[in-house]
Amino acid sequence: MASFNKVILLGNLTRDPQLKYLPSQTPLVEFGLACNRRFKTQSGEDREEVLFVDCSAFGRQAEIINQYCQKGRPLFVEGRLKYDTWEDKQGGGKRSKLTIVVENFQLLGGRDQQGGGGGPSHEAGDDQTQSRPAPRAPMNRAPQQGRSAPPPPRAQQSAPPPEQPYGEEEQFKDDDIPF
Repeated sequence: MASFNKVILLGNLTRDPQLKYLPSQTPLVEFGLACNRRFKTQSGEDREEVLFVDCSAFGRQAEIINQYCQKGRPLFVEGRLKYDTWEDKQGGGKRSKLTIVVENFQLLGGRDQQGGGGGPSHEAGDDQTQSRPAPRAPMNRAPQQGRSAPPPPRAQQSAPPPEQPYGEEEQFKDDDIPF
């Protein structure tokens, strides 16, 4: 039988992340996320419902969340549900808890702001570094049948050719494709 376990949430941190290390020295961060749902009742009254979810992340993700997130910060998480059960030491009863194990996340807002778009910003004079993916090199494509390869780039050109809109009969060139 097939199964699928995927959770996608967008909410605000309810507390500062707590970084721990497992015996294998793997970083683990635990934090709470609050997700709000606004709705109208049948009588037209506006209501708000808040869902509080415990989340955990491992490895490099745990370190990044611990470094850049704090209480109140918006965070987008993707992950899976995990169901934990244990015996209560004081009452002797069984306890259980659902948590989200973060598999992917997106920081929202800047480092010092609570909303907006983008991830953590890197300011001049800041001693913290952030890894960013290197720009992709252009792909060398083989010429398609019926088309010639573009000429090699020249060191100096006199004037660019006039721009013309593409007609139905005109073909796109490899250089016109933005990826």
